[in-house]
Amino acid sequence: MLEGIMVGLGTAFSLTNLLMVIGGCLIGTFIGMLPGLGPMSIIAIMIPVAISIGDPSAALILLAGVYYGAIFGGSTSSILINAPGVASTVATSFDGYPLARQGKAGKALTVAAIASFSGGTIGAVLLMIFAPALATVALLFHSAEYFALMVVGLSAIAAFAGSGQVGKALLMTLLGLIMATVGEGALFNMPRFTMGIMDLQSGFGFITLAMAMFALPEAMYLVLDPSRSNSGSGSSEIKDLRITKAEAKAIAPVIGRQSIQGFLIGVLPGAGATIASFLGYAVERNIAPKEEQEQFGKGSLKGLAAPESANNAACTGSFVPLLTLGIPGSGTTAILLGALIALNVSPGPRLMVDEPQIFWAVIISMYLGNLILLILNLPLIPYIAKVLAVPRNYLIPFILFFTLMGAYIGQNNATELLILVGLGICATVLRFADYPLAPLLIGFILGRMLEDNFARSMQLYDGLGFILERPMTLGLLGLALILVVLPSYRARRARLRAQGAADAD
Repeated sequence: MLEGIMVGLGTAFSLTNLLMVIGGCLIGTFIGMLPGLGPMSIIAIMIPVAISIGDPSAALILLAGVYYGAIFGGSTSSILINAPGVASTVATSFDGYPLARQGKAGKALTVAAIASFSGGTIGAVLLMIFAPALATVALLFHSAEYFALMVVGLSAIAAFAGSGQVGKALLMTLLGLIMATVGEGALFNMPRFTMGIMDLQSGFGFITLAMAMFALPEAMYLVLDPSRSNSGSGSSEIKDLRITKAEAKAIAPVIGRQSIQGFLIGVLPGAGATIASFLGYAVERNIAPKEEQEQFGKGSLKGLAAPESANNAACTGSFVPLLTLGIPGSGTTAILLGALIALNVSPGPRLMVDEPQIFWAVIISMYLGNLILLILNLPLIPYIAKVLAVPRNYLIPFILFFTLMGAYIGQNNATELLILVGLGICATVLRFADYPLAPLLIGFILGRMLEDNFARSMQLYDGLGFILERPMTLGLLGLALILVVLPSYRARRARLRAQGAADAD
């Protein structure tokens, strides 16, 4: 471990990688501040740029910097104009915007910056401590366990879906699995479901699908719903950036608790920063004294610090399953997984042994990135507010240009542009219908690995006997079943309880 850390230090502190950290943090912070544009969109657009760099370490450090930079920067628009830059900062606006309306925008932005820095740093420490242990355990996994692990990852998508979104999340996951079957399969080297189109023989391109699901629908959404482009204006001058000792003492335990909880939620495949932020906010509100509970939603510093700590720690935690098991912990890390595969890097238990310079450089770059983000954001707070006054509809041509160019360069095939537009229109319709798009991408990514490991297990054990012969596989499949059934069971109990209360009245 110490040898790996030294290799990672040498890699992370090279001039090129330091520039990648700074560049990724700057791009991520700016994108995160723009309402509606999240890390998934910009990472999808930047994958061709990362691939062109050639060095996997530098490419992943750049993309990771964009990821946690966007989560860090997303709080700014939530606080100033009540327009969350990314989904994981929605909970930040619950108390951040009321604070801004009370004339405490500077204090709110300072608390958000400190909580984000602390959550990201604690997450990076936990990643360093637990990732090697998880990688050691993962070495015991074989094809059967990996198949069951993919099933757990897919089922967790449903378990952690928002209220009323379980059915839709499952449907989108199944659609992603279906799309993963297009092209040559693991068992037979024969094209499937290509409809005679030669360009689909190798399946849908990941870059094309990622941008069709996130970047293109955002541009179309802005065109079809012009009201979203009215970003409003922030405060022209922001004062009072300091927090008192009493306020620091009050939010310190909140930051500590939610950094750990957020990290653990981020580790779960299919969860991510959005779930972590909402759970962090809910937990802190529930455990707060009654008089403090009433302040939540009206300008509570605890209500602001909790989701900011949780979402940044979860962002870091999502790298544990990505780097050590090769499965994404969130929708954004699903895109990062595709980028790794495109760079000919195989994430999994052997990554720490075979490619220590990549594994440890990414972790160490997270320390640097969080420090850089804090240094960048605090002095720039007064100027950031003015940037938010730019109308978002000016971004539409740039989004469309980079999306189309990224899809073409990724496959060097004009047919990809037609597929991109077709899938983008479908994704826009699904978005208007309030269907979550991240489960589709996770289903697509995990679908191919699921099929490969299932086929390998079937060949080794001559049938489905591997499920009963390997206790770990059976246990993981049982866990997946619980994750699928539990949300439906809880929802049914809640309905019956509400119905009983209504009958009693």
